[in-house]
Order: sequence, then structure tokens, then C-alpha cells
Amino acid sequence: MIDLRMRFALVAGLAFCACLSAPGQIATAGKPVPTKKPAAAAKLKVSAEGQACLDCHAGTTPVLVQQWQASEHFKKGVDCYTCHKANADDPAAFDHYGQKIAVILTPRYCARCHTTEVDQYEHSRHAKATQFIGSLDNVLGEVVEGAPAVQSECRQCHGSEVKSVGDGKFASTSWPNSGVGRVNPDGSTGSCSACHGRHTFSVAQARQPETCGKCHMGPDHPQIEIYNESMHGVIYNASVDKMNLNSKSWIVGKDYSAAPTCVTCHMGGTPNHPEPTHDVGTHLSWTLRPAISIRQPNWEQNRTAMQDVCLNCHATGLVENFYKQYDDTVNLYNSKYGEPATAIMKKLTESKAISTTPFDTAIKWDYFELWHHQGRAARMGTAMMGPDFTQWHGFYEVAKDYYTKFLPEAEKLSPGVTKDVMESPDNLWMKGLTKEQIQQQIEYYKKRYNQ
Repeated sequence: MIDLRMRFALVAGLAFCACLSAPGQIATAGKPVPTKKPAAAAKLKVSAEGQACLDCHAGTTPVLVQQWQASEHFKKGVDCYTCHKANADDPAAFDHYGQKIAVILTPRYCARCHTTEVDQYEHSRHAKATQFIGSLDNVLGEVVEGAPAVQSECRQCHGSEVKSVGDGKFASTSWPNSGVGRVNPDGSTGSCSACHGRHTFSVAQARQPETCGKCHMGPDHPQIEIYNESMHGVIYNASVDKMNLNSKSWIVGKDYSAAPTCVTCHMGGTPNHPEPTHDVGTHLSWTLRPAISIRQPNWEQNRTAMQDVCLNCHATGLVENFYKQYDDTVNLYNSKYGEPATAIMKKLTESKAISTTPFDTAIKWDYFELWHHQGRAARMGTAMMGPDFTQWHGFYEVAKDYYTKFLPEAEKLSPGVTKDVMESPDNLWMKGLTKEQIQQQIEYYKKRYNQ
């Protein structure tokens, strides 16, 4: 007779082995999300060209074949040749054992079946991500840090301009790369595999916050850290097994209700608007990237779309009050820090107190981090309900560097350049305040933001 502890050990051991060996599972936050087992290989109907691919690659790259066998493509008979058969106008196509194929599957290839998704993606900010080339960030990487590092850092998320050198090979300065805005040899932009990893192209993977966190993390865009701190992330990580991540339809309140992910809020379908979108910017009302936050062109329409998501879980009053807090925080950052600091930098440049060369003086580094690191953390922390990022990683760092580094450095470079800023009601506290004057400052902010 096997006692209960022994039974438990046997079951746990078998379960562990199964997790190691099962190809049809997607790992999620330390927990496997089971997928349906692929159909038996004997029943699979593939093209003659596809079978030739499988006969060879089952031996040379067996993992790729196994990943494909765990995919929806496998179940629908979409084989290697279906996807890799080259388009006539692809300059990177090459002859491979009698077939003209493409190594890099660009959005144009995916559009053979997924037309709507590709069209939405092409209109998104993701597809334009390589436009950072030539920006201040790019100068920092290419010139200040050193160009070779850029291939392994910035461009792995933003995308590179992939250069074909013929015979199915690509320049090492641009490949491998799966950046969301990758410029492909056929002229298209983007990489579907940035979110739907080859060769499973899993929807479950794309719906997980960890996938977005590959790029949306770190000091300048800490979204995944903010999400994990927020109650949204806490509930998701405790409820991932209830998320129905593999479902073909994924409408909040219908197909799942445990927690929201990045996709839920920025791309997902709702009962009112069941069709998801691959344009990740359609729910954003603010652009929080620049030194001074700006409204999106269609910000009211976008906000209504985002609130349609929020209202599936939250009452109207909560949603309205959240957006009031959010707008107040962004406006505070703009008026107290972003706009004055930017105006000072403009005056310093125009007076030739500093050069036009990026990053050649301390104040340029401090100004850059003020908006690019701490300022973004403060604004994004508020947008995603991460209070620690709004405060200690955000406004605390903004205020500390603004008052102890940026303003003193600016005044030293050009005496009097900070006079208007220092006489603003925002900064009266710097002259020393009594207890009563501190209370007056508090009342000033309450009145200003209608609190």
C-alpha cells in the first residue's frame, strides 16, 4: 500500500516530467499554459514542397519543426513552403534546393492571410519604431556610446534596416533582428515575430505582459515594472491560469475576466467593440515620451476607446476620477518641470552658453534624464497606476535633479537665466517658507488643480 505522501511525490514527479517534455505548452509567469496537442503527423496534409522542407529540417533544425507542430498553422495545414515561398518582388529571395524562398518573413508575407492585422500594424507606432534613427537617443548610442553596441541594444527593439548580401544571407550589422519597426529588404516595416515568436506564432504568448516587457522596461519606459507593481499586474500574476490565453476569441468579460494585460487595454476587444486591433496607439490620449507631454491627435476618441475597456471592470465614477488624477499629474509635470527646463535649455543654446552638440556638458545629461528617465517614470507610473514609480522613481527624482543639479548648473552657465522660473509660485518654497506659507503653497496647488 502506497501512503498519501508517496502518491503525492509520484504524481508531482510525473507532472514535472510532463512539463519538461510537452511541446504544446507556453510558459507563463512560471506556470505552463496548456495548448491542445497537435494532430498526429500521419494525418497531416502538407504540400509536396512543404514535405521536402520537413524531411530535411526535421534533422537539421528539429526544434523549429516541433514548434511549428505546436502551432495553429500546423493544425490548418499551413506548412513551411506556404509561408516561405518568396514573393516575386522580394530582393532577398534566393534559390534553395530548386525553390525560390525567403528567409525573413515580413508583414507582406503574413498579409497573405492576415490582411486586416497587417494593415492595422502598418498604421501603428510600432511599425514606425525605426524613426528613432537620427534622434537624440540614436546620437547617444551611435556616437557617444559607440555604434557597434546599437545593433545589440536599441535596434533589437526598435528594428534595424536589414541589408541582404545575397544567397539568403544578411549583413551582420543588421541581422539577426526582430524589432517592431524593422525595415525589411522588401520595403515593408515591422516584424510579426516580435510579439508572436517563431515558429509557434502563439496568440497566448503575444497576450502575455512579459512579451511586451521585452522592450517596454528599464529607466526610460518602465511599463512592465509599473504593471507588475500595479494591482492589475498583481491580480494577473495570481490568476494567469484563468486567463484563457489560447482562446481564438479574447473579449474581456466574455472569454476571460480574471485580470487585464497590456493587450486588454491597448489592443483587446470588448463587448461593445469585439474586434481587436494591432494599432497599439488607438487608446492613448497622451504622448508621454517627449520632454513636454502632448495630446494625441485624436485624443478624445482614443480616451473613449480606452474607457470602454475600463468600464468592463470599474464604475463610471472611478474611471472619471482616475483620468482627472492622471491629467492633473501630467499637467503638473509639464508646467512645473518640462516646460521651464526646456525653455531654459533653449535660452542657453541661443545665448551660446552651451553648444548645439548633444551630451557635451553635464547640464545636457541632466536635462535628458530629467524628461527621458525620471519624467517618463513619473508620467507613466500615473498612467498605469504604479504609485512607487509616480513618486520615488518619478517625481522625487525629477524634483531632486531639477533643484539640486539642473537649475544651479543653468544659473552658473548664464546668471539670471533661471530668474523667471524661481519667481514662479511653484518655486517660492526655495526662498524659505514658514509653516503658514507652506500651507498657502498647498492651498495654491489645490485651487490650481481643482482638488
